[in-house]
Amino acid sequence: MGRAYQNRKESMAKTAGQKTRLYSRYGKEIYVCAKNGGFDPEGNLPLRQMIAKAKKDQVPAHVIERAIEKAKGGGGEDYETARYEGFGPGGCMVIVDCLTDNGKRTFTEVRQAFVKNDAKLGGPGTVGHMFDHQAVFVFAGEDEEEILEILMMADVDVTDVEVEDGMISVYAPNTEFYKTKTALTDAMPEVNFVVEEITFVPQTMTEIDDPEVIEQLEKFLAALENCDDVQNVYHNAELPED
Repeated sequence: MGRAYQNRKESMAKTAGQKTRLYSRYGKEIYVCAKNGGFDPEGNLPLRQMIAKAKKDQVPAHVIERAIEKAKGGGGEDYETARYEGFGPGGCMVIVDCLTDNGKRTFTEVRQAFVKNDAKLGGPGTVGHMFDHQAVFVFAGEDEEEILEILMMADVDVTDVEVEDGMISVYAPNTEFYKTKTALTDAMPEVNFVVEEITFVPQTMTEIDDPEVIEQLEKFLAALENCDDVQNVYHNAELPED
């Protein structure tokens, strides 16, 4: 899988507008987690994980607290998930995950991002079968055998452990996320996860090296990121290293 984890969306916190969109997306996800599973992070693992992820992306505490308070109110928006699949510039495969209170609006915005950027929107399952829904953890280290032993001793159904450039990548089924994290943190209390998430990992990569296609792909991904209802974008494009 190599550096597949790097193919998830990059941090959006680069401008004030991007920060606002980032905070809004975390606010939605925290709201949904709290509304569906309870307001106490200690008893709601998805909420606890989402809060930890938000803090790592430097989302202010008041944004997190407001989302939870909003969920406690009982009313508010009724969000539902939506997933779109297709092919981006250069033939790469793309999965777009959304959280929306207006499905028609979201479909229109996502479709326009595809249409205007030489991409093709497909139906459900078009490319999803070419991605694995995985729990991914990345942290500094060199000894993959030691990590594999830790996970096996904890009876974690680990998919793969890789070492590259002083970083260890652990892949496990998405259902094993909390079990994997607990095993690693119990064995290595000082571990600092660079990546800890449930994501879609591509089974194969599509190499793109044409500068024009790369530029088109960047415009396409930016158009998707600018859709307020888009939460995550996954693709299998492999670009040249800078």
